[in-house]
Amino acid sequence: MPNAEIKMTEKESLELITSMINQAKEKVSESGTLYLLWGWLILFCCIVQFVGLTFFNYPNVYWVWTLTWVVLIIQAFYLLNKRKRRRVKTYMRELNGYIWLVFFISLMLLFFINWHFNAYKIFNPLLLVLYGMPTFLSGIILKFRPLIIGGICCWILAVVAVFIPLDYQVLLIAVAIVSAWIIPGYILKKNFKKEN
Repeated sequence: MPNAEIKMTEKESLELITSMINQAKEKVSESGTLYLLWGWLILFCCIVQFVGLTFFNYPNVYWVWTLTWVVLIIQAFYLLNKRKRRRVKTYMRELNGYIWLVFFISLMLLFFINWHFNAYKIFNPLLLVLYGMPTFLSGIILKFRPLIIGGICCWILAVVAVFIPLDYQVLLIAVAIVSAWIIPGYILKKNFKKEN
């Protein structure tokens, strides 16, 4: 008799699987906080760099990008602390984390290669290509169209950047960040509030 209680119909099994997938999807979809944090930070750095170089001819304006290292260190501590408290480990969350880890490693390699070969003319288009990859893949994993569109926008802007003077390419990065991280971040935040 206990076996009869455990057996499920095919419909019940599918409903259970669907609810588990939806729970995992909900947990992965997050609140959009990291997209917004990095989106606004990169946008700020882009604008400061453009204004500093274009209007004030200030060559040391690139130091504004050290803010990204400060935020990266804070984020690392935050994520490690959050990971320790997390009870459920989902495959999608883990996969998404690896995608962004690969992005970070690729970004560091891009900086190193750019510095070594002094290839500043192609740096921004390659950066836009790189921004598009984890954004697009995260959109696929989360089944979240704004991230997919944001990734595609990054790739289109990478092509456009080839035809734009170097000093103005940073504005394309700003546009890419708004479309790839800030807008999707706010949509994620809205969805998260609705779900919770």
